[in-house]
Amino acid sequence: MARILIVEDEDRIAAFVAKGLRAEGHQTTVASDGPSGLDHALSGEFDLLVLDIGLPGLDGFEVLDQMRAQGSRMPVIVLTARDSVTDTVAALEGGADDYMAKPFRFAELNARVKLRLRQLTSGADASQDRLDRLDAGGVVLDLRTRRATVAGREVELSAREFALTEIFLRNAGQVLSREQLLDHVWGLDFDPGSNVVDVYVGYLRRKLGAERIATVRGMGYRLER
Repeated sequence: MARILIVEDEDRIAAFVAKGLRAEGHQTTVASDGPSGLDHALSGEFDLLVLDIGLPGLDGFEVLDQMRAQGSRMPVIVLTARDSVTDTVAALEGGADDYMAKPFRFAELNARVKLRLRQLTSGADASQDRLDRLDAGGVVLDLRTRRATVAGREVELSAREFALTEIFLRNAGQVLSREQLLDHVWGLDFDPGSNVVDVYVGYLRRKLGAERIATVRGMGYRLER
């Protein structure tokens, strides 16, 4: 059981995350603004922080910066509606351990929480490092730095493109339906009839190579190994 701090000013999201984490056996505390969140984060009473960026009083970037400046090494997972590459890089270079764009699925957040807590207890050994790296079909994702390379060449991916590439790599060689991809990357806030998945697969084909993502007619898409 871990003690997890949630700093989020949207009551609905904070309650959703707290309820899910409590169901996993963790203790949760919620702070709704930057200053109180920072005070809690520096108290030494928590094992992990789930941090929103758009906070009143002190935004998440400032909270993170002050935490690291004062020596806190507590793992931080950033949750935000901002999904630009610039914001992703800023959060990670500012000391965040992971980054998830809203809307998100709790199952994915929970998996990332488990990963960071496992790192906390076992240390950053070689086996753990491998959990932060996905490699299939010549595409490599570094989950810590959020960088992608194709055949050794770095490519720039948006947060959505990165999330879509991640699920493809985790299921390399398997057919994923549009519904599965929509649910994993965009959550419940998107119309199931939307063609957004097809649009983003097109983006990835241009960046990763068209031959790497196959269309399985009537079923979905598959990342070739």
